[in-house]
Amino acid sequence: MVSRRGAQDGEGFRARPGAPKARSGRESKRFVAEVLKAVSKSGAKASGAKCARHASTFGRGRVAAGVVGSKQGANARRVVIKSRFVVLKRAGAQAVATHLRYIEREGTTRDGQRGQAYGADTDTADLRDFEERGRGDRHQFRFIVSVEDAAELQDLRGYTRELMARMEVDLETRLDWVAVDHWDTDNPHTHIVLRGKVGQGRGARDLVIAPDYMAHGMRLRANALANEWLGPRTELEIQQAQRREVEQERWTNLDRTLQRETVDGRLGVARLNEPRLQRQRQLLVGRLQRLQRMGLANQVDPGTWSVSADAEKTLRALGERGDIVRTMHRALKDKQREMVVFEAGRGDQVVVGRVAGKGLGGESHDKGYLVVDGIDGRAHYVVLTAHANLEDYPTGAVVELRSLNKLRVADQSIAALASDGLYRTDRHLSVARRQAKAGLDPQEVVQAHVRRLEALRRAGVAERVTEGLWKVPNDLVERGRRHDADRSGGIVVQLKSHWPIERQVRAIGATWLDQQLIDGGKSVGDVGFGREAGRAMRRRADFLVAQGLAKRVGMRVTFASDVLGTLRSRELEQVAKDISAETGLKPRRVADGQSVAGVYRRHLVLASGRFALVEDGTGFSLLPWKSVIEQRVGQQVVGTLRGGDVSWNVGRRLEHGR
Repeated sequence: MVSRRGAQDGEGFRARPGAPKARSGRESKRFVAEVLKAVSKSGAKASGAKCARHASTFGRGRVAAGVVGSKQGANARRVVIKSRFVVLKRAGAQAVATHLRYIEREGTTRDGQRGQAYGADTDTADLRDFEERGRGDRHQFRFIVSVEDAAELQDLRGYTRELMARMEVDLETRLDWVAVDHWDTDNPHTHIVLRGKVGQGRGARDLVIAPDYMAHGMRLRANALANEWLGPRTELEIQQAQRREVEQERWTNLDRTLQRETVDGRLGVARLNEPRLQRQRQLLVGRLQRLQRMGLANQVDPGTWSVSADAEKTLRALGERGDIVRTMHRALKDKQREMVVFEAGRGDQVVVGRVAGKGLGGESHDKGYLVVDGIDGRAHYVVLTAHANLEDYPTGAVVELRSLNKLRVADQSIAALASDGLYRTDRHLSVARRQAKAGLDPQEVVQAHVRRLEALRRAGVAERVTEGLWKVPNDLVERGRRHDADRSGGIVVQLKSHWPIERQVRAIGATWLDQQLIDGGKSVGDVGFGREAGRAMRRRADFLVAQGLAKRVGMRVTFASDVLGTLRSRELEQVAKDISAETGLKPRRVADGQSVAGVYRRHLVLASGRFALVEDGTGFSLLPWKSVIEQRVGQQVVGTLRGGDVSWNVGRRLEHGR
């Protein structure tokens, strides 16, 4: 809006812009994004004017970002800060709790104990309280602060508190944060979680930090603080740090210098003789010789080098691989194992083993990893999908890793039943009734295929024409396989037992050890974890003999009929008695084919697996648990037991959990 008031007095026009209005539709953009786009087009330079970055025109800290680093010299202490902006709605309901539990995990202190969160004025911050305070926040900031010489700091907590206090001055507001120091890597570092809100109650508003401050200002502030605490780096310290980089198998500062000086992939000795590089010349030549031994550089003429275009990518990958090896060494402790990375696309590989360690890959992202001590005598590092929950894989649990290359039976059935690219549920139901197997409800078989089609519809593979009629492509089976591979990263991690094998030996329940005994131990090797599992199986066999569930005939052990079902029933009966004594409710047996309706209260982790506790007011039932009902705690559900499996009806839809 433009006002003409005062124009007659020579004041001219005065602009009074109204509130920005969001446009609806897919092409709508946030107002801030529009402003940034306009600033970018204007050619504005960053505050500080030493580089060609565009200026930060919004957010707190934009002024500080331009002046905080003006006094930094070549001998300044180096601090690496990894910053991450997390939109909580996208991250998921459990993302914050998962991250907070991870940074306060076991083995991160100097003496290998559980980490302890702290804040601005407390050494024992309550992470649950912090999570509750930020439950309604739109976003969150996460930082990993790594001072190059952190081991020399007498008080890492004090350093972190002072850094956050200076950030409060730069950002002109009080900050709500928690931090945990980690001493379990080569260089100590601190995880900081900062709420995305400032103020309290109705006056609370989103905390918006200028991009320049996130990218540079905070790091330069941390550098300056490290200089104050430790003093500037001496010439000897600088030279020692650079010498260490010469032989490293990772992307280093020396590589960055070589990259800047390389023209058309070649670097001549004349360029290295320039005065500004004289002090580094010997180190740079040494680095080039190291890259040559690695196959990433080549001396084409005396004093002239050619550097591979893939050098940075290769060195970064080697650095990541080195981090993985160190992570695996820490998880395995004193165990000697061949170490491999479990990757997709290597045939139908299957590995069974014990979870020796777990965490978040790279520590700045919520994508988990497992270190699995396999029965094949090797240790396997596997990256989990973004939606996987680390709590589902307890340390010591038995898991199976499988490369996902198989085609889905459901996709093959849909493709076979489709006519002219159309799949009809009524036709499938008719076929399912004619081919019905014992214990299978034809209606549920069709519903399972419809659920698969719904998933493929969301992925853009299939199309629902109308109720009971679906349009499917000719290559449905292959596209379904690719969809599954993309969603899971091509790897499936299946939990075989929550309990470690030591606890399974004398457990009343159907355990993973029992399944291996019945199978004859064919897949269990005689090295590493396989050897430990073999010893546990022999002790488990002795226990089953004592329980009257097995007999020794010479060197062989024979098992009673349906030994797994008997063990499972005994465990459920005992658990049901305990629950009945605690709640006063009557336990109800569930027969095959029977449906149970009630309120889902919680799940129980037993030797025989997970079970859901469903109450109907006067009694309760225990049914096999599936992940699909975990979000329905306290709500009405219906479960139908068929052949030891269960189908859950949650609300309007019938769901099969994964």
